[in-house]
Parts: sequence; C-alpha cells; structure tokens
Amino acid sequence: MSALLDLAGSVGMWRILHRWSSLACTLFLLLLCMTGLPLIFSDEIESFTQSPTILRGPAVTAVPNDVDGMIQVAVNRYPAEMVRFVFFDDDEGRIKVVMGPADLPDRSHDHPVIFDTDSGALIDEPISIGNRGLGFMATARRLHTDLLVGFAGEMTLAVAGVVFLLATISGVVLYGPYMKKLSFGTIRQRNRRIWWLDLHNLLGVAIAIWLIVVGATGVMNEFSKPLSAIWRTAESSKFQNKDGRPLTRSQSSPAEQVLNNVRSAQPYSNVTSIIFPSKTFNNPNHFLVWSNGRTPLTHRLFSAVFVDARSGQVASISPMPLQLRILQLSRPLHFGDYGGLPLKILWACLDVIAMLVLISGILLTVKKKK
Repeated sequence: MSALLDLAGSVGMWRILHRWSSLACTLFLLLLCMTGLPLIFSDEIESFTQSPTILRGPAVTAVPNDVDGMIQVAVNRYPAEMVRFVFFDDDEGRIKVVMGPADLPDRSHDHPVIFDTDSGALIDEPISIGNRGLGFMATARRLHTDLLVGFAGEMTLAVAGVVFLLATISGVVLYGPYMKKLSFGTIRQRNRRIWWLDLHNLLGVAIAIWLIVVGATGVMNEFSKPLSAIWRTAESSKFQNKDGRPLTRSQSSPAEQVLNNVRSAQPYSNVTSIIFPSKTFNNPNHFLVWSNGRTPLTHRLFSAVFVDARSGQVASISPMPLQLRILQLSRPLHFGDYGGLPLKILWACLDVIAMLVLISGILLTVKKKK
C-alpha cells in the first residue's frame, strides 16, 4: 500500500512539473519552431530570394588579384569608410571586404564589397542592413536566436530551452503510468479532449529523443556566443596596448602578408576571415585571423590566430577550448544541415510534429479550464 502511495505521489509531482514547465515555455517554443522551419532550408530559400547583384560605380578588377588589391578597390570606392573584416567564402568562390563608417560595435551600417576569387573582379555591392532593413530570413534568424533584443533575448531563450527540456523529460516519465492499461499508440474517441490528450502524448513520446537533442543543442547554441566573446577577449587581453588606438592600414602590414604567414603557420587549415585591428572586435595592435579544419569534423572547429599588425608575424595560435568545441559540434544537430536535403526534410517534418505537440498542449489547457 505504501509503495502505491509513493508511486502516486511521485507521479503527482512529475505531473505538476510537466504542467507548469510546459505552460512556461510553450509560447517561446512555438515561436522557435515556426522560425526554425524556414531556417532549416535557409540555403535554398536565400538562393531563390537573393537580390540581383548591383555595382554602385564602374566595373573594376583588383590589381594585383590578391586581398590587398581587393581592399584597395574597396577603399577607393568608399574613401570615407574603414576596412572592418575580410571574409573568405571558398564554397562560392568569393571574397568579401566589409567596410564600415566607424570602429563601433554596431554592425548595422557595415556593408560588403564582394569580389570573385579567381578573377579579382568586383561583382556585388549590397547596401547595409541599416539602410535596407532586415529581410525575411534575417528577421527569422534574429527571432530564433535573440528575439530581436540581443543578449537579453539569448538568455531568455536559453532559460526557456532548459524549461522545455524539463517539460519533455517529465512528459516521457509520465507516459509509462499513463499508458499502463492501454496499448501503445491508442487514441481514444471518448470525447474531443481525450482525443487531443492521447494525440499529444503519442506525438510527444514518438519524437521525444529528437526534442531533447534539438532542445539541448539550442540551449548550447545560445551560450556559445557570450562564451566565445569571453574567450576572445581573454586571448586578446594577453597583448599589452598602451594608448588603445587601433593601428591604421598605413601603419599595419599588408593583409596578404598576414594571410601568407598564417597559412604557413597552419598549413592544414583554411583561413575563413580576418578582423582588422579594432577597439571593439579585436586587439588594437593585432589582426585576428580565424581558421578552421579541412575535414567534415574539423571544419566546425576554429582557431584564433593573433598576428602582430606592425610586423605581420604570428603572435599566438589559440585553438578553441573544449567547451566551445563541444558547442560548435552541436550546431549541425540543431538544424539538421549535415546530411543534405533529405535530412533537412526529415528535420522539417519533426519540427511540424513538435508544433502539433505544442498546439495540442495549449488546447488541452484551455479545454481543462473551460
């Protein structure tokens, strides 16, 4: 008898946990599922909706055809602005020189000047987000990652993700006692609320593992940005800086020399970007060069290479710490973008089922109150 009372008490506690944790996170998770659905197919959608390329001046080709030649073209094009970053898109065969009006954390007025890697020809000059506004995909991505409010939104979604994991785990625990006298998958037709309850439980337990994986990796992704910033700041602070003023282009080594020195120091890595000396994104006296591996696994593992801006010599190479490596490797599991289109379609189907679970939970709560 005491064992039955203990079981009933534990089931009651799990039921309370499931009910209130579900109520606390459902609206957040419904928003994440809705915005996550187009993000699964972001590459395909962006390829169809991409704006036509446009040049805001005469056609020009970088001479010489290297990073410094492209930077000079960009500076000549926008003499009142400064070079902020250079991104290397090997998949598309493009190099993006990002210009900005000032060395500020706000990147809304930064804009890329895009070159063809092979020919050095200037092929596109998109305007900044601040001038054109967020597009559909950018808005969906911001809603999914920070609710359009930055760090506070990231932490809110991280907490919602933890609560969602509690709701999912408690739901799985409750499914056993709930189905003790029923066959698996039974959906009773007694009344509309019982029908929704059985459907809610069946769909939830059927995709429980997927929900836990996506929820856990989502929480990890939210923490990756602040943790990366803390690590980058700690690495940058190792280099002393007297006046805090970033070195200008004329005071710094050529970007091509920096690039070649990093490639010599890391012959089995790819350079993905160069951050120029900066007060906001880097040490004022150093370039920060990001590199990653060339295998499918190491492609998501980055190293930060600090290069002395005056001499162009590599000052330090800092591989990501273990916790950030784990966070980076979790990213593909969240969006299902590591197995091509078939896996994306599977992730989308599971996402729709998750929305049905959330909606059915809302309907059950409303019907119970009535």
